[in-house]
Amino acid sequence: MSLGDEHGHGDPARADDELYAGGGQTRTRLPERSTDPYGGARRGPRSSSRSLITVVAVVVLLVAAIAFANRGGGDPSAADSGGHGNDPKAAATAPTGKRPVTTKTAGIPSGFSHDEQGVQSAAANYSVALGSAEMFNTAQRHRIVNTVYAPDIAAARQADLDSAYSNEKFLSNIGLQKDGTAPANQTFVSRVVPVGTKVTSLRGDRASVEVWYTSLFGLSGEASTNPVSESWYTTTYQLTWVDNDWKITDFQQKDGPVPVGRDQRASTADDMTKAVEEYGGFTYAR
Repeated sequence: MSLGDEHGHGDPARADDELYAGGGQTRTRLPERSTDPYGGARRGPRSSSRSLITVVAVVVLLVAAIAFANRGGGDPSAADSGGHGNDPKAAATAPTGKRPVTTKTAGIPSGFSHDEQGVQSAAANYSVALGSAEMFNTAQRHRIVNTVYAPDIAAARQADLDSAYSNEKFLSNIGLQKDGTAPANQTFVSRVVPVGTKVTSLRGDRASVEVWYTSLFGLSGEASTNPVSESWYTTTYQLTWVDNDWKITDFQQKDGPVPVGRDQRASTADDMTKAVEEYGGFTYAR
């Protein structure tokens, strides 16, 4: 396990190039020159034909989704007019899974159920906490680790993490100051967004859960040399049932699966900073 594994950010050394795979070949796409020191990696506009194809595809998917969602949910009188008023009517589809937990410990969701859905929710919420910018603050890191790890594991992990997160060379490489804070007029972004979870093992009080997520990591600001970038990872958490809740005992991380990137224009530093400050996270439940 490395420090990069713990908070899930990408390799800063690989942030200069973008790799695209297509047609059996891999090509390197270099950033276009720009007068914006933060948005130097902006992508050019898409061709009109490609844009048209994309719009048509989105419209077709949207229409299909609406039709599927509305099956059996139309006007009852319209259904009865077909002469089959005694036939059972299809029920509208509903979300599945338990409601999110309503309790928190040290600001982190807690009190998960002792079943598959509960352990998946715990793993997703804990991955958000461990991948947050708060991990770079000593007091907040201690709070997070003591909350999400099993008591007999937390103390050992705490010492390892303190050593790693105080490494001046590491902090310098990602653009942070010696105390783990962002330079003046810049905003440090470290955020994990779970996409899905999967239980790979559940036996009594022990479980193994995979969390697939995207990670936003970097510094948002006009003078940033490490702009916010996106990475994809899957982390497998080992959890145990302790004191009526799920707690982490170990984890392993790997890259991907990584989706194909779209030709979208990168946002400016101001837009990215505003989004990070205005959009909060979620309590994840299954």
